Amino acid sequence: MALGPVFYAIAAIWAMAMILNLLTAARICAVIEQRSGAALTGRGLPTVLNVVPAAFNVGVATDEETQELRRQMNKRLFFVVGGFVAFFIFMRLWTGAEP
Repeated sequence: MALGPVFYAIAAIWAMAMILNLLTAARICAVIEQRSGAALTGRGLPTVLNVVPAAFNVGVATDEETQELRRQMNKRLFFVVGGFVAFFIFMRLWTGAEP
């Protein structure tokens, strides 16, 4: 049985999940920065997405709605980190499973 296509399918699904979570975290970060009064460009977009300061609550508005958005963003970021750890473990088990 060829396990290559199965591995590629699992890796593709994992990659899509990680990309979608990173994009969602970035969109939430943009909303957090907008609510916190970050500098905006002429089109209403933030100049730089500062994900790390927003995750650690540095320069973020203290109202409850913004803090809830920050918690949602942190959940997404933890999911991404956990996904990389899980994929690392999966890779170790997968290479040991082949004959």
